[in-house]
Amino acid sequence: MIRTLAYTKDNRLIEGLPLDQMQGEEIIWYWVDFIEPTPGETQKLDTVFDFHPLAIEDCIHTLQRPKLDYYEEHTFFVIHSLNSKTLEKEEIDIFSGDGFIVTYHKHTSAELEQVWNRLKRSKQPDQWEEFIVFYELLDKVVDNYFPIVYAIEDHINEIEDNTRNSNMEKLLEQLFDTRSDLLMMRQTVHPMRDLLYRMISTHHLEGVRERKEYFADIHDHLLKVSELIESNREMTQDIRDSYLSLNSHQTNRTMQILTVISVIFMPLTFIVGIYGMNFSYMPELSWKYSYFFVLAIMAMMTFGMVAWFKKKGWFD
Repeated sequence: MIRTLAYTKDNRLIEGLPLDQMQGEEIIWYWVDFIEPTPGETQKLDTVFDFHPLAIEDCIHTLQRPKLDYYEEHTFFVIHSLNSKTLEKEEIDIFSGDGFIVTYHKHTSAELEQVWNRLKRSKQPDQWEEFIVFYELLDKVVDNYFPIVYAIEDHINEIEDNTRNSNMEKLLEQLFDTRSDLLMMRQTVHPMRDLLYRMISTHHLEGVRERKEYFADIHDHLLKVSELIESNREMTQDIRDSYLSLNSHQTNRTMQILTVISVIFMPLTFIVGIYGMNFSYMPELSWKYSYFFVLAIMAMMTFGMVAWFKKKGWFD
């Protein structure tokens, strides 16, 4: 699907204008959004907008690393949003030039939808332009990183407190899953941080240079997210080390108790091994139910020991 918004000289926003009318004299700037485009719609990046073939190729072949490419008539950006449920990276490609911005994404983007609706409802469309749209979109994408990392942090605290009294194996499994989630976030946030640093350091982007403090603020947010990710990874490592140390201590304690029990029975077993219990006068040998009685005692001892071990938590 392709949708359009155009701002005219008479201070109007026109939605749904055909692509062949976007270059009209009354149009000051426009925004074209490609949502889950078909191959035919993707071809319009070349036939209608005449974007560089390498940039179009990057749109078709996902996932590209967040980056910035300069071309003669436009600048091409690749940014990544995060799916809050799966934590998977979702690519948004942006073409920006004099008087236009074109966004291309193969998924529905909540951040882009928020900016689109905000622009449509704006009572002062004259305050908007293509780089304002670009800034708002970047700001929304980065701001949506925070709830994800805060949710992970809350989950780490739950693991540390262990309010559900889960066993150590389950806790460690959750901990490693959390570390994997943090790694996925780091692989998204760090390239985005580098991209913003490159943007605010360049002299080629006039729109960014004029609003450098705003884009620098987004860069500061990315630095904060990066610090939160690293802090949470260190916390998971500390918790993991603590659990492993506790597990090692419990194992050593269990081995100590079992060793004591074994030592107690060693001399008894030694004596029985020598004499074989082959005495002439053993009353139990002539009893009719001696065999079954001994089996019952053995079973009771076995179940008793299993119950005791379970109570001690040695099977966890």
